[in-house]
Amino acid sequence: MIEAQNTRKEALFVPQNIQRCFQRYEKKYLLNPEQYQKIRAGLAPYMEADEHGRYTICNLYYDTPDFQLIRASLDKPVYKEKLRMRSYGVPADGDSVFVELKKKYKGVVYKRRTVLEAGEALDYLAGRCSPRAKDQICREIDWFLGRCHPVPQVFIAYDREALAGLEDRVLRVTFDIDLRWRDTALDLRSGDGGERITSRDQILMEIKIPGSAPVWLSRLLSENSVFPTSFSKYGVCYRENLMWPVKRHPGKAVRFCA
Repeated sequence: MIEAQNTRKEALFVPQNIQRCFQRYEKKYLLNPEQYQKIRAGLAPYMEADEHGRYTICNLYYDTPDFQLIRASLDKPVYKEKLRMRSYGVPADGDSVFVELKKKYKGVVYKRRTVLEAGEALDYLAGRCSPRAKDQICREIDWFLGRCHPVPQVFIAYDREALAGLEDRVLRVTFDIDLRWRDTALDLRSGDGGERITSRDQILMEIKIPGSAPVWLSRLLSENSVFPTSFSKYGVCYRENLMWPVKRHPGKAVRFCA
């Protein structure tokens, strides 16, 4: 099984040759430790760890006060969208983070993101400032903010092992463990601690590819009885922990949920 990070103090990084726009398919699979070992061994002849290997991803998800975006997403519409702030590692003041619009239409994922300093990103999404270097993606985010008026709702972090294809670098496979969340200290600079979302022995694998998977990969999955599943980190967190907050906070007013 993937080893959890021994420390939460690894250096923050921003991926080189930043890709600001994505259009790809993303398939998700929940593995047990035995399946992980077999899949990881089967990938070895075709894939290698990317330049960062293992790292922690921190996300701050924005939603309406009544969680309209995630409630709509859980209904599995043809089109859905979300807004989040992301960092690779825990940022400090002045470090760069991503502000991302992620959309999904008929199974294809479209992601558009811009890079801002951590404090500037929080102020921008709260309506307290406009980015100093405003680009087309910021204008799209402006439109989303004006339409949905989202607020930070939940922090989700996890430890990731990322692989890239030896021949086709666009093919990526990632393994996420120790999925955790909190709905307090909603600032990426506040560390990456939180309560567990999934059990310790569950590993979330994602295959990210522009088109169809290669034959060898399809065969590897089939031979190990690994099948796609519908799994949203934010969706599972909402359904298990935020839909009925009175269970976690006795005496607290219940948020409106459909």
